[in-house]
Amino acid sequence: MGLGIRGSVLASLIFGFLIIGFLALENALLYRGVIFFFDLDNNLLNQIFIYGLFTICWILLTAFGFDLVSRVSSVMLVGFLMVLLWVIIDIVSGAERSVSELMLFESQFPPDLLTRMGVRSDLDKFVFGLNILVGPACALALNTADFGRYGKSPTHIGIAASVGIGFQSLIMMIVGGILMFAGSDIMLEHYTTVQGMSVQEVPRQVLKNPDSIAATFMVFAGATGFILMFLAQAKAQVLNAYSSSLCLSNMSDALFGWRPGRLTFVVLANVIALLMLYGHILELVEQWIKLLGVLLSALSSVIIMDYFVVAKRVGESDQVEQINWAGVISLVTAVVLAHWVLKPWQPIEVLSSIATVAVLYPVLRLWLLRPRG
Repeated sequence: MGLGIRGSVLASLIFGFLIIGFLALENALLYRGVIFFFDLDNNLLNQIFIYGLFTICWILLTAFGFDLVSRVSSVMLVGFLMVLLWVIIDIVSGAERSVSELMLFESQFPPDLLTRMGVRSDLDKFVFGLNILVGPACALALNTADFGRYGKSPTHIGIAASVGIGFQSLIMMIVGGILMFAGSDIMLEHYTTVQGMSVQEVPRQVLKNPDSIAATFMVFAGATGFILMFLAQAKAQVLNAYSSSLCLSNMSDALFGWRPGRLTFVVLANVIALLMLYGHILELVEQWIKLLGVLLSALSSVIIMDYFVVAKRVGESDQVEQINWAGVISLVTAVVLAHWVLKPWQPIEVLSSIATVAVLYPVLRLWLLRPRG
């Protein structure tokens, strides 16, 4: 189904790069929070110690404490959301701005930076934001589908995926925007009075990610927010490590038939995440997040079309293909058309990739590259 046994390496590579990238990015977010909260220097010794401690925690929790994380993380997550709600209420009530101003503020990035990003109008901002959000949304949907085998019914999984994507792509985006915009004056005062930065340096620091996110939350939420953020984030990191290990395991099995066990790939996933941090590969994750969104939407479309359209017409086969060339060709073609060829005329790349797969895959699979047997 989808891409075949060896063809699934392509899916694991796409999904694995994104998930391991998230594992590294969220390590960086937590690291910045620790550095800011304890007022530590960002030097090599602290990086080795803090990132090493994070890595050991994620490996042990993923390999031996998955049930423990599942039991307590929901409580921690609720606590984190309550603190976040309190922070938002505190900011909104103390801000000298109306609710409409807090919801409809202008872009905070300077015009020259927006121009380099290809953003020149309000429509460009919407399209850019939509393309950026598609990658994490598709990743979350695939993750939910993977864990859905433990669910009671497909309906429960659909509800879980919808709620998760809604919170990630809409609620948290709005909350984050309000937090960064409404708290900018307080952060300006903090950086100038507490950390001694010049007024010219502060705007760049306030918009710097992930430093700004961690710092802003620490200033408003204090020690309680720091502890809850760390504990709530532990579940996300355990899920990232687990999903990454599955991708690596599938790649190893499909390419080499090597199956050393899950612990090996959990360790390997965390090691790769560390290399991303120190090898500056994180910049590639941030730059390619839009392309990864197109890749994941095309991959999801192949899986959906194969299951709901093609499988009912082709029938079952005793032999599993090594490579489903129809799926591989459809995926690559959809990405090339959506991200490069059709982009000047249709900038919402995910729509182009889904439409391409929906048309091309059934044609290839049912007629031109029909499976044998």
